Amino acid sequence: MKILLIHSSYMQRGGEDSVLAAEGQLLRAAGHTVIEYLRDNNEISGYSTLAKAVLAPRSIWAWDICRAIKHLMEKEKPDLAHFHNTFPLISPAAYYACRKAGVPVIQTLHNYRLLCPAATLFRNGRLCEACLGKAFPWDGIAHACYRRSHAASAAVAMLLGVHHTLQTWTTKVNAFIAPSEFAKEKFVQGGLPAGKIFVKPNFVFPNPCPNRCGNPASHGKYAVFVGRLAEEKGLRTLLAAWKLLDGQVPLRIAGDGPLRKELEASASKLPAISFDGGLAREKVFDALEHARFLVFPSEWYEPFGCVITESFAFGVPVIASRLGGIQQIVQNHVSGLLFNPGDAEDLAAKVERAWTHPKEMEVMGRYARTEYETKYSAARNYELLMDIYRRVLKDNSRLPEGTHHNGGHLEVETGVTINPP
Repeated sequence: MKILLIHSSYMQRGGEDSVLAAEGQLLRAAGHTVIEYLRDNNEISGYSTLAKAVLAPRSIWAWDICRAIKHLMEKEKPDLAHFHNTFPLISPAAYYACRKAGVPVIQTLHNYRLLCPAATLFRNGRLCEACLGKAFPWDGIAHACYRRSHAASAAVAMLLGVHHTLQTWTTKVNAFIAPSEFAKEKFVQGGLPAGKIFVKPNFVFPNPCPNRCGNPASHGKYAVFVGRLAEEKGLRTLLAAWKLLDGQVPLRIAGDGPLRKELEASASKLPAISFDGGLAREKVFDALEHARFLVFPSEWYEPFGCVITESFAFGVPVIASRLGGIQQIVQNHVSGLLFNPGDAEDLAAKVERAWTHPKEMEVMGRYARTEYETKYSAARNYELLMDIYRRVLKDNSRLPEGTHHNGGHLEVETGVTINPP
């Protein structure tokens, strides 16, 4: 099978970029041909004043990108196009180029961009669904939800309003991939057709710990947070909890973002907290491998949370907010502990419990590793992805000859070989 992956990467690398890279590796390892059309949002910083002035209308309809993808498809003739992020450089116009060429379109729903100008369903420190299901997100403009700018928010709102009117999401996209059942429910509430949304969780590839990791969670030397240092990630609650713990538990915070200076200033008054800054993936894995547990205190509806599955891969349990799709991934008292979102006292109590009961954490860590192997491994993800691809191709009457019998296989670390049925 020949797959075209389309993505505009973020100025600060995040989970979406990692998922794209992992799926590309996975498909190539299985013998598929992968073509990529990639843009980088860092390009914008080098734009001229004129180019920046037309960025807003281009985010609605990037005519030059549309032509580039059209020529790429004429040259490569892919079987399908799998989109990850189109905002702002690629634009939904690319769907039209694909469909005009008869190539079916799949869009992974990494965030809530189609429902919310901020893409988070989060405003002023709280969950917000004011724009959910509305044809035009007026509230997003009124509250300057995107980049705290009324003008920038209006540009994103216009993108959503125009393509809602054009019925782009319902007529030009063959299938959507949501990373959790909770995320799917939100998109259905927002107006996407339920029958077009498939649930496929994110995964870790390659397996960072093929030998099941010989480092039990009970031996962990610290708690760790890994992620973007932003308001919706619950970092203020995290530091408030550590203030209550009064130095009992060492905490490593790995990541960068807009709250970094504020958090470092607050943490300077607290013992046992260190900031690692943004880490390369190998360094993140090292931090996870030697942790007692991961803390995941998000206060928005995380569509998934890639670092949770990475933690599971190392047999490290997770203390997470009882919120949205996360509570569908972390099972309370089984693969980790859940606390009430935004509640520093509850978080502190759960952390103290985890730190003072290492054997319980070890048992949860073993179950977390089992969860990784059964739900979030490359082998399982390949099965799910191929099933979605085959359904879309069949519905589009473009099923490549031989796909059912020799459309690629994947040999994973366990020695299992997957062949498409």
